[in-house]
Amino acid sequence: MGHVVALATVAALSFGATGAATAYIRLENNIETHDVTALLGEDRPVRTEPVDPTDPNAGRALNILLMGSDVRDGANAAIGGDVEGMRSDTTIVLHISADRQRVDLVSIPRDSHVDVPECPRSDGTASSPRSTRFNEAFSLGSQSGNVADAAACTIRTVESLTGVFIDGWFLVDFAGFVNMVDALGGIPMCIPNDMRSPKAGLELAAGQQTLDGTTALAFARARTGTGVGDGSDTNRLGRQQQLLAATANEVLSKNLLTDSTKLYLFLNAATQSLTADPETGNLSSLAGLAFSLREVPSGNITFMTVPFRSWPQDPNQVEWTDEADTIWANMAADVPLVAPVATPPVEPTQPGTTDPAAPVDPTATAPATTPVTPVEPPKPGVDPFTPDDLQSVC
Repeated sequence: MGHVVALATVAALSFGATGAATAYIRLENNIETHDVTALLGEDRPVRTEPVDPTDPNAGRALNILLMGSDVRDGANAAIGGDVEGMRSDTTIVLHISADRQRVDLVSIPRDSHVDVPECPRSDGTASSPRSTRFNEAFSLGSQSGNVADAAACTIRTVESLTGVFIDGWFLVDFAGFVNMVDALGGIPMCIPNDMRSPKAGLELAAGQQTLDGTTALAFARARTGTGVGDGSDTNRLGRQQQLLAATANEVLSKNLLTDSTKLYLFLNAATQSLTADPETGNLSSLAGLAFSLREVPSGNITFMTVPFRSWPQDPNQVEWTDEADTIWANMAADVPLVAPVATPPVEPTQPGTTDPAAPVDPTATAPATTPVTPVEPPKPGVDPFTPDDLQSVC
């Protein structure tokens, strides 16, 4: 998701460069921005300072909170049903390394049992601290009716749990996600089995499929039904990560700059769907960040989920394991979140042991070979994986 936004903003600059300033201004005005700094308190994690003080992003790792909003009004009601209130559907911490060579996306299960701190709201009220599900933070903040307060409470909660400073945030709703996928022309994916979820409106046959916006959203949201897993939120995290990885592959495979019509349709859909903080939601600053990420290979974009186990007091909730502490500490230190898989060394042939010119003895016994153990592919939602690991074609 973060990579898609970055690529989109780079493309947005092309409108200004080619003289289409009106289109650029319209796109920038599409993004709704809110400054929530005053709601985040003074006890935040330490923010690393930039190497170049003239560039707020240069030489500094960035952590951006990506939130999917389950708000059921207006166009969203037609998709998910008309329900009052605001809820958080998906939360991902996007980490961009200071050298701009690595991107990590860590999903937080919404049913994580956590301590949510006190959250001030823009109307002068505040929620009390409590131990509850993680996604309650969004709902508690939203009781003012202001979506920015919901984002602020989620940020406060993430920072208090992880020790990671959140530099910026994006919020995307149902309708916006559908429009973005449709503007791309759909997302090609290999569907491993038939999937049917009447509640989510999902009906997919196994095999190669191109998911339109409505189907992609249903694929990401489905929890109950046939072929969609065990009905838990943690189970569908893997599908959400697969969908985002496939979206990244689709964007990276298309040179949108060569087709101004498709480019504008995609950018218009992408920016209309976004709510953000003023710095992160600024097209010009985002374009500079996007340009710095232009050479990040897809193999350096890692998706993973916070390590968790079942919460003993309620099987419908989960708690983070001690491994989660290591993940967040590595993110705060801007080092790879997980250690690379070690490759076994190849034993060199001793000089003088064979004569290349000697004739082959047909009766000689072939040297014993070590059987190769098949490597299990990573399981999205459980194991870290990259878009390169994704089987996009059946």
